[in-house]
Amino acid sequence: MPDFNPCIIIPVYKHGKACVSVVERLKKYNIQLILVDDGNGAENRSYLEKILLENSEFVDLVTLPKNQGKGGAFKAGIIRAHERGFSHAIQIDADGQHDERQIPFFLEKSAASPEKMICGYPVYDESAPAARKNGRKFANNWCKIVSLESGIKDSLCGFRIYPVEAAYDFVENHAFDFRMGFDIEIFVKLIWAGVKYEFYPVHVSYPSDGISNFRAVRDNARISWVFTRLFCGMILRLPLLIGRKIL
Repeated sequence: MPDFNPCIIIPVYKHGKACVSVVERLKKYNIQLILVDDGNGAENRSYLEKILLENSEFVDLVTLPKNQGKGGAFKAGIIRAHERGFSHAIQIDADGQHDERQIPFFLEKSAASPEKMICGYPVYDESAPAARKNGRKFANNWCKIVSLESGIKDSLCGFRIYPVEAAYDFVENHAFDFRMGFDIEIFVKLIWAGVKYEFYPVHVSYPSDGISNFRAVRDNARISWVFTRLFCGMILRLPLLIGRKIL
């Protein structure tokens, strides 16, 4: 498609070293990268500055003065993508968990259906913690309830392609959770706005020496609050959501 002009957005917090390897693997796809330094300390910032110095022809670095969380970092990245005229944004995590070899396939699907979100659902290897897999089942069931969509395979996977205009409208005009509830909230609210979706598998691994930004008590509480707000919003939108199903 002549107007299909994708970029990759990578929010980075405490994963500067891992991001070096991720960027190295992404080079072969010849796609512009937007790295978002989400208020990192000096050591992680130095890795990102090194990436920029060595790859300035295809890397753009957005620096946030304070840590804002994944949602805040994505907002900064999608604003930059909008400013630079990209049509679609691939979101991928900086820690190397996602199998980036799926990118060409996801881009093919996005180019064929540019109005849709193209979403990954995780296929885990043996490194995945059982608690993470069980927690996703809870989140996915609630996501189906608040969206009235039975076809949702995963609401938390950070491997997605968004139409930039739809995502930009969301971050500029809606309040949303800036941390671990972000992937859920943008997904549901874009569905409410009429954006359709497709799901495809992506392999996910958990490196034994990886650094997790997930804090069980804090982030599970935030996710529960996100679903509470989404449930209230769903009740208010029931006539519209049901009307779409009927039509």
